[in-house]
Amino acid sequence: MVKIRAYIGEATEYDKKETLEERRPKSWLKSVSAFANGNGGVLLFGIADDDALKGLPDVKTASEKISEAVKSKMDPIPSIELQIRQEEGKDFILLHVAPGAETPYYYIGDGGRIAYIRVGNESVQATATDLKRLVLRGSNSTYDSLPMLYRFENFAFTKLRSVYRQRTGLELDAQDFVSFGLVDEKGFLTHAGALLADESPMRFSRLFCTRWNGLDKASGVMEALDDKEFSGSLIALLQGGEEFVRNNTKKRWKKTDTGRTEMPDYPERAVLECLVNALIHRDYMITGSEVHIDIFDDRMEIYSPGGMMDGSLVQDLNTDTVPSKRRNPVIADVFSRMNYMERRGSGFKKIKADYHRAVNFREALEPQFYSDRTNFIVTLFNLNYGVAVEKNIPPEKKQSFDEPETILEERKQSFMHLLKGLGFKPKTAAHVLALYQHYGTQQCFTRSDVAEALNVTTAPATVLMRRMKEASLIEIANGKSRGAYRFKQMEP
Repeated sequence: MVKIRAYIGEATEYDKKETLEERRPKSWLKSVSAFANGNGGVLLFGIADDDALKGLPDVKTASEKISEAVKSKMDPIPSIELQIRQEEGKDFILLHVAPGAETPYYYIGDGGRIAYIRVGNESVQATATDLKRLVLRGSNSTYDSLPMLYRFENFAFTKLRSVYRQRTGLELDAQDFVSFGLVDEKGFLTHAGALLADESPMRFSRLFCTRWNGLDKASGVMEALDDKEFSGSLIALLQGGEEFVRNNTKKRWKKTDTGRTEMPDYPERAVLECLVNALIHRDYMITGSEVHIDIFDDRMEIYSPGGMMDGSLVQDLNTDTVPSKRRNPVIADVFSRMNYMERRGSGFKKIKADYHRAVNFREALEPQFYSDRTNFIVTLFNLNYGVAVEKNIPPEKKQSFDEPETILEERKQSFMHLLKGLGFKPKTAAHVLALYQHYGTQQCFTRSDVAEALNVTTAPATVLMRRMKEASLIEIANGKSRGAYRFKQMEP
């Protein structure tokens, strides 16, 4: 038998009352309502706020009054179990409340009808959105499975079909949309289907991305270096978010005995996992907010509307053991089929594991998770922030056996003289020289290649490529991918 003291401290699932407040039943029945509307819990009578074991003077009478109050002031009546326990020569009552299947469970009294939910260690009044969520749960439904008034044939799913084909090798047909839960049997889109349509009618489903200048949102110089807003299909939001992060973060590398080791600012898989989770698990019943990606010099914050499903606070939990719960199971299933996420297991462990494998990881850079009633925020720290740069530009081409060092140096000086004559500043000229020595006149490169090679974002890489085109140093690489260039044949 579990000792009473073993319950104390488990604030989310247990509450305690020193006495049975007969004239103020709301003071403890709100916890009964919250437990029934959540994951269940136990109410301990006879324990003070400071955890002192006070006991009750007449547990038999108190038990009868508790049972009567639950039956007369709760609607519907939750499933409860009363236990009388004795410890340290004192009597206690344990009121076990089971998770309810007929949510919401209301407290009726004081001229009102109020449902409560559990948030952390508190029982708080449910909002209108909370009530909608409880009604769905009581009807064994989820928001993303509910049908809408939009016909399937009036919407295109080009991005979903394309990505599904790319990642699975299979084609999506009309029947798949029904079996996946994106379309009902009458041909109407569900909320999940509407969220995955190319031109999604869910206008509040958007992604805001900002690269801030400095360590906060008010640097006093130029607040935002880059910002983008994405709307439409969840697939478009995911792709847009990935691209924004790539364009606004850097990837270093260092030489090793066997080649080179890449050192990105943020582990790519961890970023993808966070972004997927933010889009899939957000609370789409909260219509006044969107998913946000905020990139600062030292960190990235990914915000998603909606806290933990059970009202717990993620910062108070062991993220290695948090079970996977899906607020939007239809959407989650589609993304699982496309191998964006696992059907089982917690994403928290995957995110942390990706960081632990990184070259520059240290304990202070452990990813952080925060939630409250309506918000969920993941903070990923920049692995390269404050770390000395070992090498930021590509290595020079290896010296040929028939080209002495003096000749190579002369060519470098000649090239730098040419660049100076074209109006290139020393730093910019050095970057051009490094690229020329690395790629030569045969190898092609894109804007992304330049950004990665020089350890800069795409914005300065774009400016540099434009300068090189204007100076007739580079030309379009015909027959190659779009945006590919090569250096012109020349002997500076």
